[in-house]
Amino acid sequence: MARDYGTENWIDWCPGCGNFGIVSSVYRAFSELEVEPENTVVVSGIGCSGKMPHFIDVNGVHTLHGRAIPFATGIKMADPKLKVVVNGGDGDLLGIGAGHFVALGRRNLDVLVMMHDNRVYGLTKGQASPTLPRDTKTKALNTPSIQDAVEPLALALTSGYTHVARSFAMDSDHLKESIKDGMEHEGAAFLNILQPCVTYNDIHTSEYFNERIDKLEDWDPEDIDPTEAMDRSRIDEEIPIGLFYRDTETPTFEERIAEQLPSYQEKAPAEQDIEKNGKTILDQETFRSKFKGNLIRKEK
Repeated sequence: MARDYGTENWIDWCPGCGNFGIVSSVYRAFSELEVEPENTVVVSGIGCSGKMPHFIDVNGVHTLHGRAIPFATGIKMADPKLKVVVNGGDGDLLGIGAGHFVALGRRNLDVLVMMHDNRVYGLTKGQASPTLPRDTKTKALNTPSIQDAVEPLALALTSGYTHVARSFAMDSDHLKESIKDGMEHEGAAFLNILQPCVTYNDIHTSEYFNERIDKLEDWDPEDIDPTEAMDRSRIDEEIPIGLFYRDTETPTFEERIAEQLPSYQEKAPAEQDIEKNGKTILDQETFRSKFKGNLIRKEK
């Protein structure tokens, strides 16, 4: 059942926070997918969204600011059979973590990235985040933002993500299905979750989103190119939500590694012995003999 994926930790987000809708949708999605806690890892960075691993009863890692994706990359590469889900805020993933966000798309690593997008830095008192439009003044700002906003879906599409979607934190059914779709995709999946910050963002409220959200209909995410998906995902008077793009043909990063190192899928790094009877098995000499053909720089 969905509640089986909850922990006993007190959930201390502000009353009315969109994160409650997100975590409850995660519980439902995990339950319907019958997710195995021992084979699932939730990774987060810093911010209100960073607390997600504390509230979900699977393996969890609460990492550094902007570094959730490289942590998740290491986990997935060490043990490809694990299902890895990243939870990060718009400031965490598109501010200090933007370079890692792009790198994951280029690699097409089989990881789901869920971005909690409330357009402010909620944990540090409401500064403008990378997704807040220029000339917007929320209650926590003395003056309107003077920076242009990053468009998360456009960045994901141009970076190479093979599954790109948007949902809304307060529509639990839609969000639950979006999470399930992202987890079942093989490759880099990005889910932009619009959410209200009831404490610091008095512009992009639940009412604001409810008046503008438009669910995708008559749209085939597999029969288009990224440019078409980008055009359809643009926010104007309406905010389209749904799955904009899916590519099932591009090989994953794990498959690319296996092409050069066939043993990778047979026995992943996490399953390999590095020590036996107190002696290191994979010493420098053994390492060089195993990987000599793949070394970029060879001794002359």
